[in-house]
Formats: sequence, C-alpha cells, structure tokens
Amino acid sequence: MPLQAKSLGAALDEALTLHSCLCRREAGDFQRAIKGEGEVVVACTQEQRLFGELARQTEGAVAPLRFVNIRETGGWSRDASKAMPKIAALLAAANLPDPQPVATVSYRSGGRLLIIGPLEEAARAARLLDDILDVTLFAQGGAGEQERRHPVLAGKIDGLRGWLGAFELQWSRDNPIDLDLCTRCNACIKVCPEDAIGLDYQIDLAKCQSHRACVKACEAVGAIDFERAPQPHQEKFDLVLDLRSAPAFLQHAPPQGYFHAPQGLDPAQLVKLRDLVGEFEKPKFFDYKAKICAHSRNEKVGCHACIDVCSAEAISSDQRHQQIKVNASLCVGCGTCTTVCPTGALGYAYPRATDQGLKLRTLLSTYRRAGGEQATLLLHSQERGRELIEELGRAAQLGVAAGVPAHVIPVGLWHTASVGLDLWLSAVAFGASQVVVFMTREEAPQYRDAVREQMAVGQAVLTGLGYTGRHFTLIEADHIQDLDQELGLLSANSAEGPREAAAFAVAPEKRSTLELALDHLAAQAPGKPEAIALPAASPFGTIEVDKERCTLCLSCVSACPASALQDNPQLPQLRFIEKNCVQCGLCATTCPEDAIVLRPRLLLTPERRQPRVLNETQPYACVRCGKPFGTLKAIEAMLGKLEGHSMFQGAALERLKMCGDCRVVDIYSSQDEVKITDL
Repeated sequence: MPLQAKSLGAALDEALTLHSCLCRREAGDFQRAIKGEGEVVVACTQEQRLFGELARQTEGAVAPLRFVNIRETGGWSRDASKAMPKIAALLAAANLPDPQPVATVSYRSGGRLLIIGPLEEAARAARLLDDILDVTLFAQGGAGEQERRHPVLAGKIDGLRGWLGAFELQWSRDNPIDLDLCTRCNACIKVCPEDAIGLDYQIDLAKCQSHRACVKACEAVGAIDFERAPQPHQEKFDLVLDLRSAPAFLQHAPPQGYFHAPQGLDPAQLVKLRDLVGEFEKPKFFDYKAKICAHSRNEKVGCHACIDVCSAEAISSDQRHQQIKVNASLCVGCGTCTTVCPTGALGYAYPRATDQGLKLRTLLSTYRRAGGEQATLLLHSQERGRELIEELGRAAQLGVAAGVPAHVIPVGLWHTASVGLDLWLSAVAFGASQVVVFMTREEAPQYRDAVREQMAVGQAVLTGLGYTGRHFTLIEADHIQDLDQELGLLSANSAEGPREAAAFAVAPEKRSTLELALDHLAAQAPGKPEAIALPAASPFGTIEVDKERCTLCLSCVSACPASALQDNPQLPQLRFIEKNCVQCGLCATTCPEDAIVLRPRLLLTPERRQPRVLNETQPYACVRCGKPFGTLKAIEAMLGKLEGHSMFQGAALERLKMCGDCRVVDIYSSQDEVKITDL
C-alpha cells in the first residue's frame, strides 16, 4: 500500500513509523509497542490471529488490542495514493473507546431437536445429528425405517411457535394407527386392498374403503383404532429442522434455532445445529420508552410503523397497556424499527446513537483535517456487506476492479437499517457530502422500502434548504462487479454540504439529535425558506383543524404523546407546538368529528417552537349559576344530538345546560318537590 507516514501522522497528531512486515520479521517492534497500559490499534485484520498469538507470547503487561482494515478499504484501490485522509479517519475511529456494554438476552438449549419432513429424509438427517442431539421425527409421508431409532410423531400440525430453547409444537393425532404401538411388522400394509397404508405407517383415509382388514391383522398389537377421536398434543423442543418445501415461519427473519432445508440439510446448517447445545447470549438490541410511544392512546391506534417493518415479527400491539410489545428473544437486531420510529421511543442500543454519532464525527473531522474533500460514508453490514467490500479490495489489487474510491469511507454496522434520519442528517452536518447505505440479499424487502422513505424525507429537507446534489443513496449489490460500478458513480453525484462542519454531540434522544442537526443545517443553508413540504413518512409536520366541525372537546390533547397539542386552562382554546409534532396520527384517529388532517412539512420560522391557536370559541355559561363549564359549540352540538331522545326531554334537557354542581342540586330539588306533592 502506498502509505504516507508524514500525512497520516499530521492528521492523527502522532509521529508514525511505517512497518512493511510487522507480523513477521519485525514482530519484535510489535511486541515492544504493546507493552504497557495504553491501547494499541493494529491496522491489519488479515493477520489478527497471528498478532493475538504474538501478544500472548509477550512477557509482562500487554496493552489491549484493536484492529482495523485499511487495506481492502483504501490501500488496495486505484485511488490508493489519494486515500491517506480516509485511512487516517479509519485509524482515528478505531482508537475510540469501546461503547458501553448493553443488556443481554439468554437462551438455553438442551439439544432436543424436532425434524419435520418425509420420513426417509428426516431419518437421514437424524443420523448425522443424533450423536449430539436428542432427535424426534415428525412424519410428513415417505417411507420409514423398520428399526425404531428415533421417536416418530405423526398427524396434523396445528401450530409451531417459539425460539431457540423454547419451541412449542401443537399437533393433533388424527390417524387410526398409533405409532407408539406400531411394531412396523407390515401386516396391515399387506392386507389393505386399497393400498391406503404407506411405509410411514399412516392410513390415507381418502383411499380407505372401510374394509378394516388392517384392524384384524393388527389385533394382537392393537395399534389401529378407527374409533379413536383426534387427540390434541403439545410438546417442547429446543431446535427445529424443517425439511418441507413450505416453511413453518413465513417472516423474512425466522426465530433463532429454526432451520428450513427444503433441499436437504447442508453442511453449514449441520455445523450450526451441532453447535446449538448449551447456554447462549445475544445483545438486547433495543431500548423502549413507553411514555413517548405514539402507538396507542385511549384505545385508538396511531403509529404502527415498527410493527409493519419488523421482519422477525417480534413487535406486536399491546392494547391492554396502550403500547407495543417487543419479544427480545425473536428480535434479530436489524434496528429498522428504531429508524422508522418518529418519537425515538424505540432506540437502537448496539451501539447506542451517542456512540455512533461520536464515531461519525471522528471519521469526518479527521478526514477533513487530513485534507480530504467530498467525504462519502458507506454504511454496510458486518457480514455480507463487509465480505463484498473486502472481495472488491482484493480484485482492485489484482487490477480487475477500481476498488473503494478515496473519498468513500466504509462504516461497518450490525445492520444497515439500524441507522436512520437523525444520524444521516448529523453526518451531513458533520461534513459528509453523501451518506450511502449498502444493502445485499441479507436485508428484507421492507427494510429497503423503509430506508428509501426515510432518505426521501432527508433529501427533501436538504433540497428545500438549498443544498444541491443528492445526499442520500441506497446501493443494492450482491456481486463485486455491481458494487464496483455503483461506487464509481458516487463521484458524479457529489453533493453540497454546510460551509462549516458541526461539532455537536449526538444526543441519546432521537428528536433532540434531529433538532441539533436541523438547526445547524438551516443556519448554514444557501436558501432561507419558511417551510419545506415533506413526504408522508416524515416525523415533522403540522395539523389542520376544520373549525366548523371541531367542538373543542380536546380529546386530541389527551391522545397526543408528544405534547404537541395543548389546551389553555384559562380559555376554550386548542393550541399546537409544531416542533413537538411527530405526525403519528393519534389526534386524527381520536377526533370524534374527523376534524383533523395531518400535513407533513418542516417549518423553519421561530413560530415552530411557539404555541399557536388552532381553534377557539366562546365558553358556555351554566344557565343556573353562570359559571363557564364547556364550550358553546360543544354544548350546542350535544343539545342538537340529544334533544330528540326520549331520555332528554323537558327538565332533563335543561339540565344539560347546567354545570355539574347545579345539575346535582336541580335533581335533588326536583325529588323534594315530588315528595311534597305526594304528601
């Protein structure tokens, strides 16, 4: 790699010495460097195992090691001679402290495996696994074995749910042959005139003509009983191998511990199954703040974006508690729910937004300080995305690809959809020309749709502010040729950013970060619009109230999760603070008069942060004491709807015009008058 120690050192404020063979003949220099307490960054991931062995062989205290790849990401590229700013940025980010640890989710698997499918295929798979796992077969046709090597279940599968260590199978034993009693003597098969009994030892009732010769042949064993009613059963398993063509779980991300193999068990699945015995942990990928969740209020549903986008079906509506419920055991950590959440009630925790924000700011500030221009962040997954980038770098080194351009800075994420609008806009504020999300076949279709919608919102904001060019791009590629071509097009799409880069720290709250980014971008913007129209997926906007229909019942105020809608304790008014509005729609679904319409936009005038009156009316005074107790429109609307009702005639209708205290007094006064008349 054509590394330049002087320019790298200037960007990192350190004196650097370049080594050409640090893991081999210069290993002594590495061992001297790691003695001590300070952390050491090794700019090589290819020989990570060897460096680890050298560290273990080094006497005395050894510094903690971090590794970063600068070879395939920058050093092996046609732009390698221009890549020093990017390499300096990658080194600086690698030197950041580790994020704070997060809570974990535990699984416990005893190795009890259920294999569903044709008997011969299931038995073949079982023989590869039964030395490690406790295997049970669920027959779905096919020929069985004469030797009873594994328990065999059969019947109708009514349901399969759960996850690693906690699968629950529900089925009905609906066949006359009891497999627990059957000895596989084949006598029933020989005597059946319709060939209705197969080697799975189950009777095809559509073929059976009720000759019952099989019952007589099995009389000694008693395994066949046509009078037996279907019996429901349920049983628990730790793992499931499904050999059927149609999977039991239709979601893009099935539960951990479930393997679908319609073409038969492949070597990778075999290894994974054999390893899934014991206790396991994974990060709890999300934080949930129910108080600011915009899903439900007053038994009305508003926002359900997280439920719709979850590819693992781990999020559901909990109407009893007026919120969502996330099953941490099913969650795969894609983070798309946090990207589409308008309030930040769902936040990504692995790592947290504050840690990601620090990393992006460090990358971009170091890149700029090293002389880099038009920085593009390439957000990719740690698995397939990273593999393709490394393959591309090797192809560039061989001269068959251009490689990653010098201005493109790869940023590995647990999942590409886990970073959203708040961090994208922050990155532009920090000095990024473009933010590119690189997706492969790993991602579910709804992830792509969600990212595109959020990018459309972000681009509308920046275009409305007068920044030219395209700032957000979604790349989809599964081969290095496609990736190489897409990356080559990014230079032509360079976009304008703010004149001065921001230095704010990303906040733990999504809305706070959005406000910081928007304030900086608006202050530096070439244009000064009063408002920007935004797409429907926007977390910003206003509402319009039909004053003729609105009765100022204020049910929308109690439904608003963000305090965007407020009343006035002194006057009958409906007030609105646009900065707080998340466009969840709870106000519109709650309004009994259908008087509210959402309008996505970004208001940029000071009025955005100030309460403004959407509707007001005269108070209605009690006809008995004169005290205001409602609004004129609300009481008149109520009287209009109830005046024809048999329960509200005469004095009863008149009491609706009274405050609560006077209504009680009037009722008791009327009762006293009745008693006096009776006397």
